[in-house]
Amino acid sequence: MSASRTKFYLDKVNAKWLGVCSGIADYTGIDLTLVRVGVALLTIATSGWAFIAYLLIAWLAPNKPVGLYEGPEDAKFWQGVRSNPTRSTSEVRSKFRDIDRRLADIETYYTSRNTRLAEEIDALR
Repeated sequence: MSASRTKFYLDKVNAKWLGVCSGIADYTGIDLTLVRVGVALLTIATSGWAFIAYLLIAWLAPNKPVGLYEGPEDAKFWQGVRSNPTRSTSEVRSKFRDIDRRLADIETYYTSRNTRLAEEIDALR
């Protein structure tokens, strides 16, 4: 896939108007309603400057590619990568260590002298 999963995109699928708030929510993992309320309050507090920034972002940011994430778990993973890449890499390393340990246990069990296992394998043949 050529699209970067760590880049900001406009989310036109969940958009009310231009997709900036839904893009921010997708990028950060924050609830979409909270982002919309925050942008509205920020626009009021800055006398409209936030609205100009909103329009500028809508003009500059690309649309979210179709099929960027394979599912909700994939989207959640990439949101975590964007928020803290170091934590994400340590989580991946931890998962691989766990898989490696479990495979080593299976290998030890399979290669050991286990007559019950040998009988079960012979029964399957």
